[in-house]
Amino acid sequence: MASFDPLLDKDGVRLTVDDAIATVTLTNPAKRNAQSPALWRALAEAGQLLPGTVRVVLLRAEGKSFSAGLDRQAFTPEGFDGEPSFIDLARRSDAELDAAIAEYQEGFTWWRRSDIVSIAAVQGHAIGAGFQLALACDLRVVADDVQFAMRETSLGLVPDLTGTHPLVGLVGYARALEICATGRFVTAEEAQRTGLASIAVPADQLDDAARDLAEALLAAPRDALIETKALLQGAVGRKYEDQRVAERAAQGRRLRDLAGVGD
Repeated sequence: MASFDPLLDKDGVRLTVDDAIATVTLTNPAKRNAQSPALWRALAEAGQLLPGTVRVVLLRAEGKSFSAGLDRQAFTPEGFDGEPSFIDLARRSDAELDAAIAEYQEGFTWWRRSDIVSIAAVQGHAIGAGFQLALACDLRVVADDVQFAMRETSLGLVPDLTGTHPLVGLVGYARALEICATGRFVTAEEAQRTGLASIAVPADQLDDAARDLAEALLAAPRDALIETKALLQGAVGRKYEDQRVAERAAQGRRLRDLAGVGD
């Protein structure tokens, strides 16, 4: 059943649900959807609020930019209201600093859950934390004006919002290192050519293209898609023979389910 009232609408994040498709929207275009700890917590909450009927999650952003990255206010002595500044965090113990970063990462970790497929629709700038948020999703559809960049290293930091693992998996170690170390822009053409993006379209077609992909994903039976996604996610860490075993086990479960035969 469609829900026209947002299930969540705070701190620059809005969650709406239309039957099997949920949409998470970044809603602060005036600041180019710059990110903060409050936004990261709202992203984590959006994942927790997803109804069990949701099969596909669309991530989109209002305005000309998907996300310009971390709000630079985080680096000022005053930081954000009610939040420790990054300068304050740096003075804390290793355990406290680790716990804070782990909490920030929670907004980026649920997008690859096996029971959903997530699609990022990305336009304009997707820089630093914005790039990593797009990388958190299973798939990316990009506008022809997209500009990805990983600027953390250029600022004396490292990408720490879960983006390094998917980036290496998509483009390989050498290209990932070069992208991170130089902080250069990755255009729509390169993104599609290297596998960062599934589709590149004119900016005015971005929402429709992402929605079309979501509808196509819904055509497959849910349980079969869940098993297939789990197989592909595990393939990188398995040896060939282990993957064969995993395929047989998954297919056995599917055949028994289709035949109505219990374990």
